[in-house]
Amino acid sequence: MPKTVLVTGATGYIAKHLVLQLLEAGHRVVGSARSAERESELRDALTPHLADSALLGNLRVVPLDLTKDDGWAEAMDGVDVLMHTASPFPISQPRDEDDLIRPAVDGALRAVQAAQATGVTRVIMTSSSAAVMSTDLPAGRNTYDERDWTDLAHPSATAYVKSKTMAERAVWDWQAEAETEMHITMINPTFVQGAPLDARFGTSVQLIERLLRGQDPMVPRVGFPCVDVRDVALMHLRAMERPESIGKRYIGVDRFLWLRDMALILKAQHPNRKISTRQAPNPLVRFLSLFDPSIRTILPNLGRRDHISGAAAEADLGLNFRNVEIAIRETGAFLVEHDLV
Repeated sequence: MPKTVLVTGATGYIAKHLVLQLLEAGHRVVGSARSAERESELRDALTPHLADSALLGNLRVVPLDLTKDDGWAEAMDGVDVLMHTASPFPISQPRDEDDLIRPAVDGALRAVQAAQATGVTRVIMTSSSAAVMSTDLPAGRNTYDERDWTDLAHPSATAYVKSKTMAERAVWDWQAEAETEMHITMINPTFVQGAPLDARFGTSVQLIERLLRGQDPMVPRVGFPCVDVRDVALMHLRAMERPESIGKRYIGVDRFLWLRDMALILKAQHPNRKISTRQAPNPLVRFLSLFDPSIRTILPNLGRRDHISGAAAEADLGLNFRNVEIAIRETGAFLVEHDLV
């Protein structure tokens, strides 16, 4: 049965794919953006990818600000499901971590409280594996799963990691304390890859852009569990369709890739580009981080290979995660074909 879904941050990288899949599945979408002027951006991004452009008639865009109460009640009018995706993901960490944490926490709470106030009881929120993995696993376990929670005091807990963890915690705690009938599901994707729908994209795609530009003479020994952006969007849809997902968290992941693996994939695809595949010694990376804030961000994960399970999403949501190496090739092809690198 078609539903009306409010997607916050609808002009974001993941959110555009989510809006696309919702429209293709026959749902009506209310997309929020920080300004009404971005409606044309969203429509232009979606149009080439829709099987039928008439589906854009099921989309309306409303201006919403995560830091303000204005407009939330009107945006929720007639909505069946809230999908809260809006949250900043910077390539370098801010000087004041509250610049990330407060909008993430306050925005998440503002969204679910607005839903409750208007009688919307179904919420699906985009969290992150960042809220899972910055912690030491107990003895006898070597793979993270949905039971695990980031330790805010862990050395790898950057401002971004804290923002995602605290925002998710705040929503679960609010639900418990308010004793509300809200039916909440959390989607916790790992590092997201895949071709964006337009030239406005987020930090994860910027990493591929940096590799293609040959910005660095060597790549640091860091890596990430990765997932295809289309699977992340699909997880939201499947959660909406399956009541058994209520009250649970779901990790989205295909496989772990070192940054050098990504560089090698791109180099094979674009052999004439100056893509560095040389591994940087760890001491050199630490030295360079003194001058480059974006490098400083990765230091806690230098040489660290983490295993995380997407088995719950596969079992409950029926996901068969795509090969993320293909997603990286598609991301690279998009950037090159659109003269963005």
